[in-house]
Amino acid sequence: MNCNNTANHSIGCTVEKCKFHCNESNYCTLSKVSIGTHETNPTECQCVDCESFVAKN
Repeated sequence: MNCNNTANHSIGCTVEKCKFHCNESNYCTLSKVSIGTHETNPTECQCVDCESFVAKN
């Protein structure tokens, strides 16, 4: 997928297994992402999740 026109340079992303990752660069192709947590009281980066993630087929 060529995502030069769809890469959102405001959303950096290194998750290559995500459907919305721009293969040519480390950006997301979505216009907006949802960020959430699986913890009651998040205190570390590992506690935060990209809820917009969809695995590539």
